[in-house]
Amino acid sequence: MNIGVAAIVVGLLGGLGLFLLGIQLLADGLQKAAGERMRRILELFTSRPINAALTGAGVTAILQSSSTTTVMIVGFVNSGLMKLSQAVGTIMGANIGTTITAQAISFDIYSLAYPLIAVGALFYYFSKKKLYRYGGMGVLGFGLLLLGLQTMSSSVSPVREYEPFLQLLVAIGDRPILGILAGALFTMVIQSSSATTGIAIAFSWQGILSLPAGLALIVGANLGTCITVVLASLSSPVTAKRVALSHVLFNVTGVILFIILRRPFTSLVLLTGNTVARQIANAHTLFNVFTTVILFPLLPRFVRLVTALIPGEDGVFEAKPKYLDERLIQTPGALISAQKEAVRMGEIAVEMVDRAVAAFVTGTTDQLKDLQQREEVVNTLETAITAFLAKANQYSMNESEARGMVNLMHIVNDLERMADHAINISELAEARENGRHELSDAARDDLQSMFAEVDRISRSVLHSLAHQDVNEATSLIGEDDKVDDLERRYRTNHIARLNEGLCNPEAGVLFLDVVSNLERVADHAHNIAEGVADIAFSK
Repeated sequence: MNIGVAAIVVGLLGGLGLFLLGIQLLADGLQKAAGERMRRILELFTSRPINAALTGAGVTAILQSSSTTTVMIVGFVNSGLMKLSQAVGTIMGANIGTTITAQAISFDIYSLAYPLIAVGALFYYFSKKKLYRYGGMGVLGFGLLLLGLQTMSSSVSPVREYEPFLQLLVAIGDRPILGILAGALFTMVIQSSSATTGIAIAFSWQGILSLPAGLALIVGANLGTCITVVLASLSSPVTAKRVALSHVLFNVTGVILFIILRRPFTSLVLLTGNTVARQIANAHTLFNVFTTVILFPLLPRFVRLVTALIPGEDGVFEAKPKYLDERLIQTPGALISAQKEAVRMGEIAVEMVDRAVAAFVTGTTDQLKDLQQREEVVNTLETAITAFLAKANQYSMNESEARGMVNLMHIVNDLERMADHAINISELAEARENGRHELSDAARDDLQSMFAEVDRISRSVLHSLAHQDVNEATSLIGEDDKVDDLERRYRTNHIARLNEGLCNPEAGVLFLDVVSNLERVADHAHNIAEGVADIAFSK
């Protein structure tokens, strides 16, 4: 009996390993083949809640991972590309889209496992085109997924005669809360609701798992899958925590509805298929569809509830342009609106440099939590402003306006590069904190002195851009020479301190890299000043 139990456990765990590997390869392959397109679709087609729900379902069905979709949603909300109401709608759709896996594996297609593995491996290892390789990875993953299910199903076959285990499953069917907790806990451990559903289907193929027990397990799996986004949001801003709470509340509400309506729901599911496996898969889909249909009309109240439960400032930067107006695209006002957007972009970039340098000087990186988010906003604005100016440049304009357009394109590029240097400095700050490298007082003073000069120039340049002040911009041209002199002097001083053993060598290398990045920020400020001085704004 011990040998038999060991064989069952090994077969079950081995099959589960194959299943999880297959899920991972399937998701990775599809994401690499279409992930960026799916990201763009999520960004562009979620403006209205109903569109968000449909888009969330479609994207998740393609990516084969509701967790991946939810993580992207968190990023969009944090960067201001998506509002909380859109995020909740997309999460509702994602819950529906993730049921496609259960639908596929509920059919008796396990004989296709080896052919799919063979074809997928052939394309993955021998195709030179990336699209074919990634597609092959997805096919290979699906084949391994089926093989894993087949292995689990065959390995648990002897359990049909083991009375204590059968009694446990009967108890789960009679006490749905027990099954829900078991499904949630297992899903939290392996972080895959598809795996939990797969195991339920594997057991059902052997006639071991009844429909009531299977329903409880998959409802619990829906709840357990929230753990991924909850963990991801623990150290994130308020907006991410609200998205995570929305996911949890939505699935908890679904669990409550299932407990209340379990009997009529089970009766309905019995009509949807001839096998328990098909019924479980259909129940998985119907459960998420019904929960969405019931809660969708209450979306505004749901959002208000989440906001009340997690109060506080959003801390979200509007990633989308605020001043670019397509109605002005054929008028001189296009340049003015683009200039306002560039100023907004510049303010974010300068603040990024400020925070990065402060983190390096103090040796603590708490203030860097949203720096990556700010950089994404800067990148988004650069792309939007450049595209807007390029489109405006197609229409008739005088020479000074055309020159202003070109100069502003260069300006937004320089602003984006300033943000990149802020990211570089933030990485140096993290290296300093992680290595616990101490700066000498002299090095700290030099760094603060140089930063003060760079910050003065950068903010003055932004002021000249905001107020179209050509005289101020002209006076700033050449100011970066002062920063160049400081960079050479502080570099020489620091090398001398290193030679005298007054500074930590590891911290010294980081210090020199920060000084170099600050010098480059001043260079970009100089370029912006030249651009502003040359722009002839229309009156």
